[in-house]
Amino acid sequence: MSEPGARSRVLRVPALTRVEGETALHLRIHDKTVTEARLGIYEPPRFFEAFLRGRAHTEPPDLTSRICGICPVAYQLSACRAVEDACGAVVDGQLAALRRLLYCGEWIESQTLHIHLLHAPDFLGHDDVIGLSRSHPVHVERGLRLKQTGNAVVELLAGRAIHPVNVRVGGFHRAPARAELRPLTERLRIALDDALDTLRWVSGFDFPDAECHADLLALAGTGTYAIESGVPAVLPYDRTLAPYGFPLHDFSTHVAEEQVPHSTALHSRLDGRRHLTGPLARYAVNGHLLSPLALEAAREAGLGDPAPRTGAEGAARGEVCRNPYRSILVRAVEVLYAVEEALRIVSEYERPARPYVEVTAPAGVGHGATEAPRGLLYHRYAFDGGGRVADARIVPPTAQNQGVIEEDLRRLVQAGLDRGEGSDAELTRLCERAVRNHDPCISCSAHFLDLHIERTASSDGGGLPVAGDGDHRRFR
Repeated sequence: MSEPGARSRVLRVPALTRVEGETALHLRIHDKTVTEARLGIYEPPRFFEAFLRGRAHTEPPDLTSRICGICPVAYQLSACRAVEDACGAVVDGQLAALRRLLYCGEWIESQTLHIHLLHAPDFLGHDDVIGLSRSHPVHVERGLRLKQTGNAVVELLAGRAIHPVNVRVGGFHRAPARAELRPLTERLRIALDDALDTLRWVSGFDFPDAECHADLLALAGTGTYAIESGVPAVLPYDRTLAPYGFPLHDFSTHVAEEQVPHSTALHSRLDGRRHLTGPLARYAVNGHLLSPLALEAAREAGLGDPAPRTGAEGAARGEVCRNPYRSILVRAVEVLYAVEEALRIVSEYERPARPYVEVTAPAGVGHGATEAPRGLLYHRYAFDGGGRVADARIVPPTAQNQGVIEEDLRRLVQAGLDRGEGSDAELTRLCERAVRNHDPCISCSAHFLDLHIERTASSDGGGLPVAGDGDHRRFR
């Protein structure tokens, strides 16, 4: 028999509309203790790695861009870098600058979308951006204006904002003339003011206390904040371990993936430890490389003063923000920086003599990585002697962050229970906020969260878990 009041309860939330993709959350609560938190990705596998096999070396950028409609540029440029690495091609000069400009456009539109349409409603008591637009129309309008500017950059350089068509291995099918970039200048100047206003706005939000218990992994830039290139750098959570880095071709040695029964997404561990990639990691690793304006704005927003810590030298840690709720602040700083970078590149641009460098059919293995808005995105391709893909591996940031999200959920729900926030609605709110802190891009199709909570209490006799009557409820 169960103790008086003991019960088992199932809570289903079929419409969490502010993340990308389909996922289910299972929480097991025993005697007011969260004993298990599982984030189950139940979307069907998409087999991109499999159907890349046998494709020509020119095809991965266009094919992999279809993985994500929110950050296709990240997939295209990571694929390009891996192919180019396999054959020793070097893309530099104005072609490299154009790639960084293109990536800035994606950062502006994607980070802005998350800040204004997906994440801000959580801090201001709204269920969605529709409610937010009624109480804060100026902020929503500014967010849409920023997103349109990011889209304009991507469209001009890559042909269209979603699944661009002008990117190719070695560069671009066509490089714009200097005069074609000129109209972006005025839009970007307006966007710079908008980005500053956005950061000031979100810095006034009420941020609950929380800490991410995980190593931080990001690309480390050389002289500039890492966006479209860099070398993996790690800031361990265990303060007895020094920061370190490793060559990109050793990525698979350090980051191991495994299949878990409750998810169609692989889980990753970094040198056997849980790790987080994304804005918090980027700021911790690269914050000192921000522009003076962006760095000062970040300090004023309360993000601390990061110190240099690149590579294996183990430099001083500086101040590290590990609060997942404050990730929205870093995203706002990165929008500001991306607008500044876009303005700089446009002002310095000279049309290259050729829109691409020749890339011969490779034989061997190539590695490529960039910083997608949600974190480090890694591609590895092995090619046969004819330049065809023999094997492919793609490690997206959200898959790497699954373990951290589950641990965040467990800790935040436990804290809510300790505060007496034990109702279905209260736990649902905590879970939704915890997931959205990380802006998971589970896919670009329908958006669902199915939350399953199982509550048990010890029996009167042997202390074994027993269940009460089930209760099913639905929440919007």
